[in-house]
Amino acid sequence: MKLRLNSLAARLIATAAIWTLLGLVLGGLVLSAAFRSAAQSSFDAALRTDLDGLAVAASFDPELGMALEQRFLNASFARVYSGLYFQIEPEIAGQSPVQTSRSLFGAHITPHITSRQGALSWGDAAGPDNQHLRLVQQRIEFPDTTTPQPDDTRAFKVTVAGDSAAVDAQVARFNGTLIWSFLLLGVGLVVAVFLQVRIGLLPLRRVATALSRIRDGSAQSLEGDFPAEIAPLAGELNSLIAHSAEVVARARTHVSNLAHFLKTPLSVLASEAEASGPSPLAEQVRRQVFTMRRQVDHYLTRARAAGNVSALGNRTQVAPVLSDLTRVLSRIHAARGIEIESECPPGLFFRGERQDLEEMTGNLIDNACKWARHLVTVTARRDGAMLVLEIADDGPGLTPEERARVGTRGERLDESVPGSGLGLAIVRDISRLYGGFFALDEAPAGGLLARLTLPAIG
Repeated sequence: MKLRLNSLAARLIATAAIWTLLGLVLGGLVLSAAFRSAAQSSFDAALRTDLDGLAVAASFDPELGMALEQRFLNASFARVYSGLYFQIEPEIAGQSPVQTSRSLFGAHITPHITSRQGALSWGDAAGPDNQHLRLVQQRIEFPDTTTPQPDDTRAFKVTVAGDSAAVDAQVARFNGTLIWSFLLLGVGLVVAVFLQVRIGLLPLRRVATALSRIRDGSAQSLEGDFPAEIAPLAGELNSLIAHSAEVVARARTHVSNLAHFLKTPLSVLASEAEASGPSPLAEQVRRQVFTMRRQVDHYLTRARAAGNVSALGNRTQVAPVLSDLTRVLSRIHAARGIEIESECPPGLFFRGERQDLEEMTGNLIDNACKWARHLVTVTARRDGAMLVLEIADDGPGLTPEERARVGTRGERLDESVPGSGLGLAIVRDISRLYGGFFALDEAPAGGLLARLTLPAIG
């Protein structure tokens, strides 16, 4: 299913993805810093162990100042540029020569002390072969046996340094593993969030599907079991649908009652006018009664259609309606020899009530039969989301100016043809209520073509 950028699911997934990314980045930085600190501490502990080894291996030598027992020393001190070095300097310059490890290969270390911890001093220095060294330094004293004074001592600064590239390499390997691990974890979390959101929002999609089924007439209410969070919404929607149907039914009842109450007095007036014999007053009454009947029929039809449009779930199959109208109107106009041909696919549905479709189509077919010479054709087809009905006759047709006039309410171009002049106006009004439209054109056979476009289903 396509995920729209402005959807609730997209917002939830994007928010979760952003927070997941921020969490992983911050967590990665914290873990990387913690690992570097641990690696540095381990490296410093190794340097201190080597310094302790030097202290154990050292003894006073009158000529050298300090003699070292090689078997107690780390073997790396003997390999050139091994990355582990020591340097022994007398505290008083000139008392004894400066001793360096063989690994320094004649180079010297210039310590840069950055911190002190008790007797130990920590810092860094530039090493041989462009190495960056981490160093630890300690002061060591020995009794000076070359003087007669028993309290005389000889002090030395002993420095042990190691190449910090080893720490950097460990951190780089750890960071590489961390990045790939967190990348896979992030992808997995985003996928999990995506699945969670999609599954969590399934009930809302079921509500949308159920509403679509109600709108196209497949169901009358929201059906199915919904989670506790969605169940109140489904219940309120069902109540709203039931209330809407009740309001529409009540409006229809009022419309029917109004039609009954209005038509009965009008019939009485018409009868009284007929019974009074020919007179100007009677003729005036008959004309006004006829006008009032047309207006009542027109507005009652509009009121009923508006009520039908507001109701959910209206759905009408087109083919049976056209078949019934064709059969009835063929009998009505049989005396004139009018033939009605109808063509409609079986799966075509109108999004509305059958009575409204019969009202519009019946008016158009009946009008075509009144003006046709021999043949009326009725075709129905689907055009995107709309239903297109075309009724054509082989009659005299209308000019463009006459076609513009004939849609006006009560406008009649020929009084010799029976009718109230409201048929096409009613068709136009009802089609507009449904969001459709109605137009007149020239038929292929030279007569009039009425094209009715209405919303379709399916």
